[in-house]
Amino acid sequence: MVVMDTAAAPAPAARRAQGLHADIETLPREALQQLQLQRLRETVRNAWDHVPWHQQRLRAAGLGDPRDIDALDALQRLPFMVKTDLRDNYPFGLFARPLHELARLHASSGTTGKPTVVGYTAQDLSNWSDLVARSMHSAGARPGDLVHNAYGYGLFTGGLGAHDGAARLGCPVVPISGGATERQVALIMDFRPRVLCATPSYALAIAEVAESQGVDLRNSALRVGLFGAEPWSEAMRREIEARMGLRAVDIYGLSEIMGPGVACECEARCGLHGWEDHFLFETIDPDTGEPVPEGEPGELVITTLTKQALPMLRYRTRDITRLTREPCACGRTHVRILRVTGRNDDMLIIRGVNVYPSQIEAVLVGRPGLAPHYQLVLERHGALDSVRLEIEALPSVPEAQYPLLAADAAHHIKSMIGISADLHVLPPGAVPRSQGKAVRVRDLRPKAAAAG
Repeated sequence: MVVMDTAAAPAPAARRAQGLHADIETLPREALQQLQLQRLRETVRNAWDHVPWHQQRLRAAGLGDPRDIDALDALQRLPFMVKTDLRDNYPFGLFARPLHELARLHASSGTTGKPTVVGYTAQDLSNWSDLVARSMHSAGARPGDLVHNAYGYGLFTGGLGAHDGAARLGCPVVPISGGATERQVALIMDFRPRVLCATPSYALAIAEVAESQGVDLRNSALRVGLFGAEPWSEAMRREIEARMGLRAVDIYGLSEIMGPGVACECEARCGLHGWEDHFLFETIDPDTGEPVPEGEPGELVITTLTKQALPMLRYRTRDITRLTREPCACGRTHVRILRVTGRNDDMLIIRGVNVYPSQIEAVLVGRPGLAPHYQLVLERHGALDSVRLEIEALPSVPEAQYPLLAADAAHHIKSMIGISADLHVLPPGAVPRSQGKAVRVRDLRPKAAAAG
């Protein structure tokens, strides 16, 4: 697996972080672990007392009472949770509070089945806003900065999560949501926001529309971009920065755990700080469920420590990453989650080779003559899987050069990843654009084959 991160060696003497919550963000590890243990016991007690499903599973795992959690290592005794647990208990079966005590509901789109529904008490929403504000501050946003929020509003957690966090930080917000990209460009130039919140793929779509209008976003006031909700590569980061003239920062979250703000890069950009006063982070072997050594790639597992409405115990995110607790140059002591390279359930097996879409992106994005808009089309020819890669050429490239660009890109994919791709270079605008999370893979294989 190719791990695309820029984890540089930490500074010999890490400085004290000037964070929004500096005392918590620089808490010594021993004190942080004591706080985690206290909150873990409270979380297990909350789940045990208010969610029969949790109590039944915890008893089956050998836990006689939440007071048996006497050390952080006891976390290993708890069973994992997965996304289907939320769907099997749809809509409110895992809530630890009755509906009338909640302040908000969010939900996934449910495109692959019943949506996953998540709930928040007023205190949950306040904690969430604090964490997004902390994340934005660590990325370089400051009180008073105008924030252009192009994350989708509604049941998706991105829009309202970023909005409330920016407001908590003291930033006015332009709540434009996704879509109407021409208007987004106009408002960025007219209102002059300093901070942009969007998915990385939609940020590139904004840049593309601006360029088609003859607008150079590098002359805007944008200086900080918080991009998340989908895996993206260092190549994509460089592309966004070059075309928008801002500093692109990775922010991480998922609705089952909270939403955006579970982790975020600091200005050192050597991994995303996972906020350990609110979450416990593990990495496991996705096949065996056993812990992997720190620094080795594995599936990220998260336990919430302060969620009242929806406590999540050892939730398997399916995100593949690495953890490090080595000191960060910024002075923050919280664990760093190195760039998520893909999702375990997004991994493709192409003729015996394990491939993540973000690995292909890292090879394609930034190659001469190619635009950063692509899709992977999976097909089955006879008994074998095949992948057809469709990527756009830059507008300045004559169509006669498309075959040469395709051959060059296919060669680099073969040499760097090890798969043979049927690569097609398409004219500008041929690949569908997304106003939210990009759809990078179209699986046209028969369902039984795709499942295997």
